[in-house]
Amino acid sequence: MSSAAINDPRNETFLDRIGIPHSLRWGFLGVLVFMTGNGTESNFISPHIESVLGSPEATVATIITGYSLAVLIASYLSGALADLWGPRRVMTLGVTVWVVFEILFLLSLQLESMPLVALTYFLRGFGYPLFAFAFLVWINVVTPYSRNGVAVGWFYVMFTGGLPTLGSLFAIGMIPAFGGATGGETAAMVGSTALVVAGYLITRFAVKEEHGDKRLAPAGETNAQVITAGLRLTAKNPKILMGFLVRLINTAPQYGMFIILPTVIAVDLGWGQSRWLTMTVFVYATNILVNAVFGWIGDKWGWRRTVQWFGVFGSAVGLLLWWYVPQAVPAGSTWGFWVSVAAGCVFGCLLAGFVPMGAIMPALAPDHKGAAMAMYTTAAGGSAFLGSGVVALMLALGTGNVGVVWAFVALYAAAFVMVSFLDVPQDAKELRETSVAH
Repeated sequence: MSSAAINDPRNETFLDRIGIPHSLRWGFLGVLVFMTGNGTESNFISPHIESVLGSPEATVATIITGYSLAVLIASYLSGALADLWGPRRVMTLGVTVWVVFEILFLLSLQLESMPLVALTYFLRGFGYPLFAFAFLVWINVVTPYSRNGVAVGWFYVMFTGGLPTLGSLFAIGMIPAFGGATGGETAAMVGSTALVVAGYLITRFAVKEEHGDKRLAPAGETNAQVITAGLRLTAKNPKILMGFLVRLINTAPQYGMFIILPTVIAVDLGWGQSRWLTMTVFVYATNILVNAVFGWIGDKWGWRRTVQWFGVFGSAVGLLLWWYVPQAVPAGSTWGFWVSVAAGCVFGCLLAGFVPMGAIMPALAPDHKGAAMAMYTTAAGGSAFLGSGVVALMLALGTGNVGVVWAFVALYAAAFVMVSFLDVPQDAKELRETSVAH
């Protein structure tokens, strides 16, 4: 079926009407399963490496920052290569990289070799952005303009549903089943590889949409022009640069908290690893529940306003609650734990206010949507690099974890200012009509 026929209102299904392109429906499930595997280790990898290698926290933060740098690079390449090759080939490359270097990473841990651990974990970081963000490009190609916000919201329902929510649940079950401690954590990471492969197989064989195997870039552009299009667009268009920075800041605190909170919650405040993992499940389950809602709010109320007030301002407030409430309640107490979980859920909920950025970026450059999405996916992946980098920098400066939290609040303040300049004509009638016509 042609894209025009797919976007004809007479051919719409229930999924189309709620913002999930029917032709990509199985791909959304594939992303959920893949990201569950990818997210299994997210809330114990830092203390795991520290325990196995006997390394100080700052060294482990540096290893994770290296991984995050690979995520940043791959996030740019996911958009650029999807334009060049089509999203499906990029997703295949992503899963291949993930599986090969996950196996080598686990072997390196068994050898207790810090250089090999750092190298293999760095290279594995190229895997998940190539898979997940290539599919996000595919979504933007297929979805009508008027529903772009909610479609991106559904993508993040699946993305966050796996990383870290269902991934943490999988870890909660696997770690004690295989003896707990580092042995159980290793078993959980081995099991996560099967989930990653399963997620890929779903998208590979169940999604038949025609754009998956097509070059998306304009026919007249050379390979070099396609690969560098996002960088060139950013240099020419300051709004793209600001949009990139806002999205970069978006989830950076999430990744930073993954590094500092496991030890704080599980050890310093005495709630243990299982409760820390339980906390992350609740925090990001809250995020899952409202991702599509904030996409819908953005489509109705305005993408920029939704990002600025719910995403930026709201997330800053939620982050402070997630950090300070656990310090204020009695350490180790059951009621204090659940109050702390509720505080974290405020952050998880309002973090979803950033969802419309995935619609804003291509709208800022309607004639270069692929290049704009390359910068969006770069920022989405780069959040992990920025988050871990802020942790490594602030710990090196001796500010402690409190300094890390306030550094993230300062970044949110900068994002609040920048997003003021990102008005897009999302309500323009001619744009909505164009999206349906194509």
